[in-house]
Amino acid sequence: MIKISNVSKTYNNSIKAIDNLSLNIKSGEIVGFIGLNGAGKTTLIKMMTGILRPDSGSITINGMDIVEDALDAKQIIGYIADSPDMFLRLTGYEYINFIADIYKVPLSVRKKRINDLAEKFNLLDQLNKPMQGYSHGNRQKMMVVACLVHNPKVWILDEPLIGLDPKSALVLKNMMKEHAKSGNTVFFSTHVLEVAEKLCDKVAIINEGKIVFYGTLDELKGKYSKKDDLEKLFMEVVSHE
Repeated sequence: MIKISNVSKTYNNSIKAIDNLSLNIKSGEIVGFIGLNGAGKTTLIKMMTGILRPDSGSITINGMDIVEDALDAKQIIGYIADSPDMFLRLTGYEYINFIADIYKVPLSVRKKRINDLAEKFNLLDQLNKPMQGYSHGNRQKMMVVACLVHNPKVWILDEPLIGLDPKSALVLKNMMKEHAKSGNTVFFSTHVLEVAEKLCDKVAIINEGKIVFYGTLDELKGKYSKKDDLEKLFMEVVSHE
């Protein structure tokens, strides 16, 4: 469960990226996070994962405050950043082991977990190669493997499907569904509204740092219009706010 209470974040004392935002995400749910560029999606995700500190308000992950109980809260989070271009001088195996060390994944289970995940995403032949030689898609898949290596309860993913081939995207979507079915939480941003429609239990739409809608897509259609075109529906929502 993720509870965000009256959170605000301002940059350079003038740009309010997040404005008194509150949001409750239950265990067992997949929630899609949607908004225009610059709406505040990545800022909120970075605060949820403890990378940025809120100016005010609080965020708890399964009851643990991300600021006050940072280490314990981060241990149960799996995070995919909005860019896969990091630690590129390391091989894939070195990078995943580095992440596994941070999360104290026991050596007795680590190798099998890495191999199982790498096999799911067709990366076994890439593990011993430097990531700077990877395609963008393979870098993204390696971020997914590293995100999941410690078997986190809460997945917070910033545009996780960008760059993935259709087969890998389907694998990740199915893993997200299974994770939620097990009573865990999945929160991810996406700009592909069809993905949100097919995958999510609920969607949260952000505009100018505020949540302007949170609920199911059926509730969204009922509140704003009966449009089947999700892009037009989304633009109707943000234009009303």
